[in-house]
Amino acid sequence: MSADAEVNLSPPPAPEGLVMGKDGMAALVDVLVRRGFTVIGPTVRDGAIVLAPLLSADELPYGWGVELEAGRYRLRQRSDGAAFANAAGPQSWKSFLHPSRVREWSADRVGGELVITADQDEPPRYAFLGVRPCDLRAVAVQDRVLTGGRYRDPGYEGRRSGALLIVVECTEPGATCFCVSMGTGPAAGPGYDIVMTEVADEDGHRFWVRGGSAEGAEILAELPARPADPTTLGAARAGVTAAADRMGRTMPEADLRELMAGTLDAPRWDDVAGRCLTCGNCTMVCPTCFCTTTEDVTDLTGDHAERWRLWDSCFDLDFSHLHGGPVRASSRSRYRQWMTHKLGTWYDQFGSSGCVGCGRCIVWCPVGIDITEEAAALHDWTRSGTAVAEAEEE
Repeated sequence: MSADAEVNLSPPPAPEGLVMGKDGMAALVDVLVRRGFTVIGPTVRDGAIVLAPLLSADELPYGWGVELEAGRYRLRQRSDGAAFANAAGPQSWKSFLHPSRVREWSADRVGGELVITADQDEPPRYAFLGVRPCDLRAVAVQDRVLTGGRYRDPGYEGRRSGALLIVVECTEPGATCFCVSMGTGPAAGPGYDIVMTEVADEDGHRFWVRGGSAEGAEILAELPARPADPTTLGAARAGVTAAADRMGRTMPEADLRELMAGTLDAPRWDDVAGRCLTCGNCTMVCPTCFCTTTEDVTDLTGDHAERWRLWDSCFDLDFSHLHGGPVRASSRSRYRQWMTHKLGTWYDQFGSSGCVGCGRCIVWCPVGIDITEEAAALHDWTRSGTAVAEAEEE
């Protein structure tokens, strides 16, 4: 793991909790809907496990897993019927808390006057079912970015303030996961309302559940469940511990912030630039990337106009455009900006890493660029003496 990661291999101290079966999961969704939540959870659609509104627990991806590699994602059927034994899909909860398209205001010409109306629709109250520990940390990172500083995002605050987070601890990491390196999993950290660990073995399919907030405890009290038994506790904890030993990727044993700052002139940036398409896929699937732009549109009459906020990417050539041209004109400079910010200068701005080890950027890169491989190559370069020799030559 990286030297600056806080290890999170075992569940935090908590009451022994409850055990529920699939009927309890069905009841959970029913209770959430009855309480007025818009339930968002994983489901199978278009050859992937995606996040979408759920009306019933039957829509969960029971019996489906995934095969992941750099630039590759495939569904696969499982024999144990598990619902959450699959790694992160193409979406994250950012899609709901910090949507890709938001209308900020509209303007109409009425009787010769311009009337501007701000969009202030009441956001739905979300219940996020199936949040991974890495994504739980990602939500905390976005909280810090979008609500913790001088410039707060009221839209994000409105969507986030009522959100209920139901976390599922990871027992089946993917080949591109490296949450252990970033100290974000596979066990859940703080910040959840309910946490559960799925167990599917010879003793049956069940969930070990614990409350993390007063509202979470109230919801659990409405479910058909029994006190946790030693067999289930042992199996659940063993599954999480085993997942920590089966990470598909690792970051180098280094201070990533210092590594990024000390390798700005490394030749590796030229190597990755020769492969990078600057498509921005990595920033779109990243659960913490937050950059936006604005777009003004009008109708053909000119009597109605709207301003929209859209996701933007530092891989876009116009992202750093100033009068006279872009600041980062080369793919080398744009990839370096993304990676050094994510792993390094994010600390300077927000006090933590911007990477949670979910591996989405690896899976959804069309040419399979691997952020852990790039970090390892930079680390090897610093240890080889090449950096020192090149500095002396200058």
